[in-house]
Amino acid sequence: MSDSTIVKTPKTPMRKLMGLDKANTQKWIFLFIAIVPPFGGYLLFTLFPNILSVYYAMLNWDGFTDATFVGLSNFVTAFQDKYVWRALIHNLIFMITVPFFVIIISLLLAYLITNKTYKENKFLKVLFFFPNVLSTVVVALLWAFIYDGSYGLLNGILKFVGIDMGNFYWLGNESTALASIIPAWVWGGVGLYVIIFANAMLGIPKSLYEAAILEGAGHMTRLFKITMPLVTPIIRVSALFLVVGTMKGFEIILIMTNGGPFGSTDVIGLYMFNLAFGIEYRNYGYASAVGMILFVILVTAKLLIDKFVPNKGYEY
Repeated sequence: MSDSTIVKTPKTPMRKLMGLDKANTQKWIFLFIAIVPPFGGYLLFTLFPNILSVYYAMLNWDGFTDATFVGLSNFVTAFQDKYVWRALIHNLIFMITVPFFVIIISLLLAYLITNKTYKENKFLKVLFFFPNVLSTVVVALLWAFIYDGSYGLLNGILKFVGIDMGNFYWLGNESTALASIIPAWVWGGVGLYVIIFANAMLGIPKSLYEAAILEGAGHMTRLFKITMPLVTPIIRVSALFLVVGTMKGFEIILIMTNGGPFGSTDVIGLYMFNLAFGIEYRNYGYASAVGMILFVILVTAKLLIDKFVPNKGYEY
């Protein structure tokens, strides 16, 4: 075979190989910076404390003196604690009412914004979202002022329409305090979900609504037959967030009533907080056991939502 028939394999330039090595090195450095710090923070500030709380739940400990291992005694005490059950009943009331009203009101407002050509649509979006800009403290204090018996807005409006409530304190009465928190919680949460649902509705083809209008479908028919089925996955996720939020949240109740009067607005998160940090109790072990019960309830609620709320989208 002659030399002219030998096929020579071209050599990769050294500069190109060095460039590939440098690119791979930069890629791994970027992945390290992007992944390791967040994951490390999650392990350190979320996962580790949650695991540690399982251990604390088996201790009798006030956070200062030496801890005593008591096994499952804290859990037995929690199941026999009438205040835990009272708080859980209040949580159940909030878990049913707050997500229901937030989702229904948000869907209606989002539908009107996206399907009605109001000139004020952009302003309405900002107006609806405004409560979410405010902190929980501001929202709670605002509604506490509305419910005030001496100079509250609600009593003033009722008096204006001919219903004189006198100096009735809505948050200071056992029969009205729990129900009074629900509008404040709903008002503070509607704006965010209006924006979420409105953006989801904007992705629905207008041709579907035009076809429905030609068939004589009204607004409510279009809402329940077209819009809601197509945004069901968004509703499902929103319901999950709202249920978890009402089970875990207690800040607005802490500021408005601090669980009173006489425990009529106490919830499990607030009860656990007072057990751990309140001057009267200071029992970290028992508070951790109550927290474990709350964790089980949240997981159960998530499983129930997965079972009963459909998780299917529609192609269009």
